[in-house]
Amino acid sequence: MHMNQEIELRHLRYFVAVAEELHFGRAAQRLHLSQPPLSQQIRRLEELLGYPLFVRTTRAVRLTSAGLVFLERARRTLRKMEEDLETTRAVGRGEEGSLSVGFIGSGMLTGLPAMLGYYRAHFPKVGLQLYEFHTSGAIRGLQDGSLDVAFLRDGGAVEGLMVETLFSEPFRAILPASHALARRSTRRAIDAAELRDEPFVFFPLSAGRLAYETPISICEAAGFRPRVVQEAPQWLTIVRLVGAGLGVSIAPSCVERILTDDVACRRLRVKPGTEQAQSKIELAWRTDESRPIVETFCQLARKKLMRGA
Repeated sequence: MHMNQEIELRHLRYFVAVAEELHFGRAAQRLHLSQPPLSQQIRRLEELLGYPLFVRTTRAVRLTSAGLVFLERARRTLRKMEEDLETTRAVGRGEEGSLSVGFIGSGMLTGLPAMLGYYRAHFPKVGLQLYEFHTSGAIRGLQDGSLDVAFLRDGGAVEGLMVETLFSEPFRAILPASHALARRSTRRAIDAAELRDEPFVFFPLSAGRLAYETPISICEAAGFRPRVVQEAPQWLTIVRLVGAGLGVSIAPSCVERILTDDVACRRLRVKPGTEQAQSKIELAWRTDESRPIVETFCQLARKKLMRGA
């Protein structure tokens, strides 16, 4: 229906009320109006349309053929307007729209999957798209606009981004189960210096500068730089290679969840005062981001993942 500029939504509401009641007095009560202004507005609507909508007699009010057609369209217009208003309100509340979220693979070993499942269940009208990256790739996605929000590991300060720590994890020594250090009591922590002469299996620097340097700094504080003999892109691959005897590694504690029988995990004792001795899971978004859908997502991430929140 192409509405004449002079026809207002109130005209449609008034008309629908009279058409449904077929009585001007009852319709006026329903609309909390007095009857004369209601009758006047219906006459005005008929003038604007150029055709009568009602046949009025002293005994009854009934719709004309034009009125029957107009009733169907007026209801449709009002319903569509209410739907549009509710959609706008939902967008304003951050409950509708589309959201592209990046995450690091090791985040799947934390409370992150449960948080994402909760979000999808409680915001079903949001088109949530998830993409796995290394931290460096997630940062690029935020910067080029292909991602709206991202979960990073040790991303640190990045120009143009807000980066907020959700929680931190201690590092663990990952060893072949047959290694002499692995045969010690599990209650006894391994000193980082004891790994000095070991070959290391590690992920590449390209995955994320700070994420790479943080565990390396633990070794440097113990007086050595690890000798990396094999790089791998994912922790699952690193763990399997350690189990095969290619070397040892230092990993965030969540990696314990994917250990196999041929791999041992031990607490790592680091030099007191060692900076960045823990791995941080962070939430990141662009500094110029202002959409409610992003803020609502971030609020839920804080509530579900931020320890002590």
